[in-house]
Formats: sequence, C-alpha cells, structure tokens
Amino acid sequence: QVQVVESGGGLVQPGGSLRLSCAASGDTRGVSHMSWFRQVPGKERELVAFINTEDGTTWYSNFVKGRFTISRGNAKNTIDLQMGSLKPDDTAVYYCTATVGTTAYWGQGTQVTVSS
Repeated sequence: QVQVVESGGGLVQPGGSLRLSCAASGDTRGVSHMSWFRQVPGKERELVAFINTEDGTTWYSNFVKGRFTISRGNAKNTIDLQMGSLKPDDTAVYYCTATVGTTAYWGQGTQVTVSS
C-alpha cells in the first residue's frame, strides 16, 4: 500500500503564486510516476500535470502549460507543483497521485482558492 499526502493549499489573489507539495510513503518501490489532478464541484476531475519519478520527464495540460511547474522534491517520492499567474478558474481541490503499475493511489486533496 502507498499513502499519499498533499500540502500547501490556500487562498491566493489572482496573478499570485502558490506551491503544493506531495509525499508518497509506504511500499513505494514500484512508484513510476506521480501526478496532480484537480476537481471543481459538479465537474469531472482533470489531469493537471505528471512527472516520471525516475527520469524527471514531465507533461502538462494546455490550461496550465507555461504557468505551472511540476518537479521532484528533495526526498524520494516527493513532488512539488509550483503554480504561478493564478486565475480564478484555477480554484479547485488539487489531488496528488502516485502510480504503481496500473494502480493510482490518491491523496485526500488540498483546496486552492484564487480570489480577490
């Protein structure tokens, strides 16, 4: 089993920045990549970005490309999401996942609110 915990959410003004962190623990030997998703009430959960934890390869959705950066943390199986130029449309619960094979382990989510 893998446990995933996110941190770093909060309230930020439009145009501001925020950094989310995620740590996977437990049996993490097979973790191949980690991802960030987000969800707004009444809408489907959407993939924001992911990173290959072995070689650092990244992917971004079009709606965050150029504004968000996903990176590996200092500790193994930790990642960060640096979010910049935030917009009200970025308001959502952000979830981190750690993937082993075809199984994704989810965190509990952290709220990000972009509002003046």
